[in-house]
Amino acid sequence: MSEGRGAAATKAKPNQANGRLIEVRGLDKTFYDADREIRVLRGLDLTVQAGEEIAIVGQSGTGKSTLLHIMGSLEEPTAGKIYFEGEDLFALDQKSLAEFRNLKLGFVFQFHYLLADFTALENVMMPALISRISDAEASRRAAAMLEIVGLGDKLRRRPAELSGGEQQRVAVARAVVLRPKLLLADEPTGNLDPHTAAEVHELFHKLNRELGITLVIATHNEQLTRSVGRALRLHEGKLVDERRQAPSPAPG
Repeated sequence: MSEGRGAAATKAKPNQANGRLIEVRGLDKTFYDADREIRVLRGLDLTVQAGEEIAIVGQSGTGKSTLLHIMGSLEEPTAGKIYFEGEDLFALDQKSLAEFRNLKLGFVFQFHYLLADFTALENVMMPALISRISDAEASRRAAAMLEIVGLGDKLRRRPAELSGGEQQRVAVARAVVLRPKLLLADEPTGNLDPHTAAEVHELFHKLNRELGITLVIATHNEQLTRSVGRALRLHEGKLVDERRQAPSPAPG
């Protein structure tokens, strides 16, 4: 049942003045495979405060990627609401939703999806050009962001001329070149060796500290999970606090 209008709807709408950046309410997602019904998310709730770093952990197939895709409006839920700064995302028209994805959201995937024939600078410029920012300004912003991620000396390199970690740094720079409020990352270091993964993790922390970007990261990486402010486990379609442990039994 849809929420009512008027005073009731106003009361139900999250208050963005309280620091909440994104709220997930009663989220359900069901997939259908022939005669099978696969309910991945089951009435899931999540509140993300502006400036938080959150890790979403859980076994493969539990729905971590699905959750991030819905939070980023890349996929629609079966039921439930996603509010961003108090705005119901799935009540927006397609133009407004596209603007949200381009201006307020960054997304980093396990695979970098860089354009092979373009330089690092040109790859990072893309979101700015899509927003109709001038070539000169897009280039300035992209160069500045590549400097922040430690690739200021490799602007003209193509993806094939960069290491795996450097390619992922370019992907991160592209995702945040317009200074979005929220960065969603889906197993962003899954293909990297431990040392390189640690460097990328530190980059995420730097973006959070220095640019104030809120982070929600789906990961299997224990080191990253321990280093963020909040870790949540996706289990049987809902999120539980990963760090809330049952009390140890008293010594006998």
